[in-house]
Amino acid sequence: MFSRLAFVCCIAYLAGFIVFVASLPASSTRGVHADAIVALTGGEERVDAAVALLEGGVGKRLLISGVHPFITKERLKRIAHGGQRFDCCADLGFMASNTHENATETAAWTHAHGYRSLIVVTANYHMPRSLIELSADMPGVALVPYPVEPENIEVRVWWRDPHAFRVLQGEYLKYLGSLVLTALPAAVEQTELAQ
Repeated sequence: MFSRLAFVCCIAYLAGFIVFVASLPASSTRGVHADAIVALTGGEERVDAAVALLEGGVGKRLLISGVHPFITKERLKRIAHGGQRFDCCADLGFMASNTHENATETAAWTHAHGYRSLIVVTANYHMPRSLIELSADMPGVALVPYPVEPENIEVRVWWRDPHAFRVLQGEYLKYLGSLVLTALPAAVEQTELAQ
């Protein structure tokens, strides 16, 4: 009985993983617009894409969440090829060290500015979990995904790349964890309301 249950769980996990990877968004090249932009750090291509959106007038302000404490705005501007809009309209968030903290930091910043829509810039494999975490902290804010493909991870051929496989497995597990953790408060609230 236990071995059959374990087999079913393994098959369900594998099927879920394949669906997760197959449904990852491709890099965004379409026109997007929102009140503001947030970049979740973790790769230069994320920040570069977000700064390009800001400089192109896509949003009013940019938050770069999860910046290392030793990075200055001037240095980040040079690295990301920022221009005049970066000087006036880019904010660095130093408080976040994981996706959950990114969501908390972003929600506080979004609320402080009164924004109702937000372009979310992060890696394509990180986007599903990011949207779950951000939606939980900002239920009234429209989130517009702007996925970027990281240079060092071959997402589309993950079965041939051990590094990509490890990264995607780790991200899938974190995604499942976020699903559970964000669903728990809602389930508890429903139970309390039903009593």
